[in-house]
Amino acid sequence: MTAADPARRVALVTGGSRGVGHGVAAALRDAGWLVYVTSRRGTGPDGTVAVACDHTDDDAIAAVLTRIHEETGRLDLLVNNVWAAPRGFAGFTEKFYERPVSDWDTLITVGLRAHYVASTLAARIMVPQGSGLITSISSFGSRGPLHSVLYGMSKTAIDKMMYDMAAELRGTGVAAVSLWLGLIRTERLLASGLTEFAGFPLDVAEDPEYVGRVIDALARDEALAAYSGHTLVTAEAGARYGLVNNDGATAPISHRDAFGGGPLFPPH
Repeated sequence: MTAADPARRVALVTGGSRGVGHGVAAALRDAGWLVYVTSRRGTGPDGTVAVACDHTDDDAIAAVLTRIHEETGRLDLLVNNVWAAPRGFAGFTEKFYERPVSDWDTLITVGLRAHYVASTLAARIMVPQGSGLITSISSFGSRGPLHSVLYGMSKTAIDKMMYDMAAELRGTGVAAVSLWLGLIRTERLLASGLTEFAGFPLDVAEDPEYVGRVIDALARDEALAAYSGHTLVTAEAGARYGLVNNDGATAPISHRDAFGGGPLFPPH
């Protein structure tokens, strides 16, 4: 197949040079998607179209979406994953009043604003074609204190953004969903030698590719419209679709109980 093949579904994964984004892009590639991946240096998994993009620059994001539309004529899936730590960031150990206010410029500008910009531009392609899925990577940081004040703010805002976008997308054929990931078995975490992190065991954490398989299954789901506007827990969605980790056997566990209850959106 070629990029111009109308039978091939097209996806954009932002921030796909490593970690969750890399795994999601690889899983979508393996599932037959034509996958575009953004990163600062223009790197991504083999077999994907890697594009350099500064996600603090609205025009740069627009250029990526324009390129995809010009090369393929469509966009079927957006995975908002890009994220950046503040300069000099040492690991979420300091309180908000001990950190520089400029932390906002990465945790909110990249971790939230860039998602809004990409979603807006993606919707301008998806709505006219009458189909598509916009997903944003969130976390249980929406439910309880996790990492930092700004981290929690950005994730809660992402959930609300997907909820409200879904309301305005109703009837267009385009869905918007927020995803709460659990502990992720990144290469860095696995190399640490730890068997658990923050009280969660690594052996039942989520492989990055597992998240991608969940998104692929969600995009294929004939009931997708019913999930639009919802915050979904990836471990629970994966269990519903019968998905497992890369070892072919392990089903990741949900952190729902550890964070005290159900999803924020839709409101009860």
